[in-house]
Amino acid sequence: MYDENERRGHDRGGDRGSGNYRGGKGKGLPLSELDPQLTATSHKVIGAARDVHMGIGPGFDRTVYLSALSAELSAQGISHRVNAELSVNYKGQRVGSTVADLFIAERFLVTVLAKPGEVGSYERAQLRAQLRAADVELGLIINFAGRLLKDGLVRVLNPDKLNIQRGQGGEGGEHDDHFDQPQGG
Repeated sequence: MYDENERRGHDRGGDRGSGNYRGGKGKGLPLSELDPQLTATSHKVIGAARDVHMGIGPGFDRTVYLSALSAELSAQGISHRVNAELSVNYKGQRVGSTVADLFIAERFLVTVLAKPGEVGSYERAQLRAQLRAADVELGLIINFAGRLLKDGLVRVLNPDKLNIQRGQGGEGGEHDDHFDQPQGG
């Protein structure tokens, strides 16, 4: 269960973009550089995921968490699509499709996991590819398998979309961040 200090630490970690991300990569983009409405919605989704995790705990199949998170998002009035099909295009031609677990408010994607261990580079790359297909800048990976949900939260960004929004165009570096560890007691 989360205590109040964990909630405050978690809140501090995601939305302030302090740069103290786990893994020591130091290349994280502060959430302050993203659209504030997008950031606020992502924070609500994380809160809904926390409620699901506290309600049923770890140990179930990912489909259980996907269904529970969808129910919680609906209860909170957060617009979303489950198993959203996204077109994959190459040189302007549709070459296939991919399915995102959740497409939140047509603004960002969520991948739901329920597997022990850290979120790996494959899951990050897969979500980053889906972000490009959806043409959105933000994605979250939420792994419900851990004792504490905050240990399974990873933010993934679409550098191509972010660079275009900044007027830089072209391909960018890859960015993804674990949320900060709570600070203090």
